Amino acid sequence: MSDTLLDDLRSLLDRTRASCDDPMVGARLDRLAERLDEPLIVAIAGKVKAGKSTLLNALIGEELAPTDAGECTRIVTWYRNGPTYRVTIESDDGTERQVPFHRDEGALEVDLGGQPVERIRRMTVDWPSARLSDLTLIDTPGLESVSTRTSDRTHTFLGTDGESHAEADAVIYLMKHLHRADIGFLEAFRDDADATASPISAISVLSRADEVGVCRLDAMVAANRIATTWRNDPRLRRLCQTVVPVAGLVAQAGASLTEQEFQALRTIARLPRPQVDALLLTVDRFVNTELDELTPVERELLLERFGVFGIRLSVSLIRLGAADHARMLADELWRRSGVEELRFLLGTVFAERRDILKARVALAGLDTALGELEGPEIAELEREIERIGANAHQFREIHVLHALRSGRLPFTATETDEVERLLGSVGSPSRARLAGLHDGDSRQAALDALERWRIRSENPMSPLDVVDAARVVIRTYEGLLAASDER
Repeated sequence: MSDTLLDDLRSLLDRTRASCDDPMVGARLDRLAERLDEPLIVAIAGKVKAGKSTLLNALIGEELAPTDAGECTRIVTWYRNGPTYRVTIESDDGTERQVPFHRDEGALEVDLGGQPVERIRRMTVDWPSARLSDLTLIDTPGLESVSTRTSDRTHTFLGTDGESHAEADAVIYLMKHLHRADIGFLEAFRDDADATASPISAISVLSRADEVGVCRLDAMVAANRIATTWRNDPRLRRLCQTVVPVAGLVAQAGASLTEQEFQALRTIARLPRPQVDALLLTVDRFVNTELDELTPVERELLLERFGVFGIRLSVSLIRLGAADHARMLADELWRRSGVEELRFLLGTVFAERRDILKARVALAGLDTALGELEGPEIAELEREIERIGANAHQFREIHVLHALRSGRLPFTATETDEVERLLGSVGSPSRARLAGLHDGDSRQAALDALERWRIRSENPMSPLDVVDAARVVIRTYEGLLAASDER
């Protein structure tokens, strides 16, 4: 992404701001301008008990977000990199105040000072963290909550209520089963005139993946099979980049494993095999079986932190000699949880598309703002929005990718695979796309592909939508080849 698109948007925002005398609209325009230079804003959404807070903790590498059913889980909470540790709440009237918090062990405990949750628009946690330097993570209240007001906060924040615009650039959507409601949510996310629902702005997660296989040691294998099926589902293909199975509790435990926990797990692993098998058969047996080595309270804490699958996996790894110390076990849990693949996608799929995701939000916000303003210059500003949306090659790539995944382009399976990988839809960094597309001499293969797509675009028998898509493919190949020459 060149700077031209964002520069054009900054200029357009400045011109619109100069024509605006409405303070509320002006404040929204100021916020849109600020967002262009901020890290990517990624929301984590899903139904109640989908594992959103647990996944957020795993991605940050610290147990910050509360995972119980406390009042703070009913608030849209931003976690961003900051120079100091601070928690701020913003009320519905727009006022902000810093609030006290403490963290003895585990998640933050925030003192809201008696303010009703219903009156809090959002909470912001500033936390010095390298993992938050390139993206801000948002923990949202669960959808389909018993309290409709709780779910409404998430719909309003993500713009899926049909009235608001999303405050997030992209979303990680968690689901344990593929329901019609999940499809409906993804269709509603970013569903507006300038940024129709597109696969580039969402990643789906098969959450609590270890439970898919009833917490057996091969549970993640079963979860991967389901995720593969979902990736190929036509309904999901047009709405999200991919589907990743993640055992969030295992990932969180791996990210924050203590030496004391490792020693407790090793104590279990050293028991005779028949005793271990009997102990790990059910939750009830694990907690209530008489065991001199660990108290019931210690075992309950292990269950809370690792879950049944995490304990079974940890004990197996220790017994097999694959985790001789805490660091080794932490690394293995992290790797096997699926969160490593998710972090890779965040660093490629979303990071590579940061500017275009930012631009989509800005264009949608500008379009709404101009609809509320009057004056002779408004029509010209609206034409400028249309020009930017029509001419920016990055937007044209998105439209092709969306059309491809919606089944509207009559490409062969080979062509579909090539175009998807060319447009970077499955996690390959742009610098690696050429090498990953073709075996052998990637440059010569790319030149051959360029000529092939030129012939396709000039074929008088090709439908208009195919010609337009072929021209986008040609432009993308040319850009990647030029960038390769510069290096």
